[in-house]
Amino acid sequence: MQNSIDAPEGREHTVTLAGRKRLNITGVEDVDCFNEQVVVLKTPPGTLTVSGAALNMSQLNLEDGRVSLEGEVDALEYTGGRKKGGLLGRVFR
Repeated sequence: MQNSIDAPEGREHTVTLAGRKRLNITGVEDVDCFNEQVVVLKTPPGTLTVSGAALNMSQLNLEDGRVSLEGEVDALEYTGGRKKGGLLGRVFR
């Protein structure tokens, strides 16, 4: 599974999951939290939380925005990020 999003700063954000055992992520701006069960990453579309078991960060290069994780990946969840307001959001500004 691969997902690609163009970041507003021009840095592409991709998530590639191979067999729930290897996760490669680009466009990472910062690592907020890391342990064997949870990894929290700041990305252009929002905060990405990776949940699983025996998670190990095999590569970390924030200069290039690359993170590689190994272990059992159970869930990927985005929170925060840019809100796209609808008509009511624009009316009540």
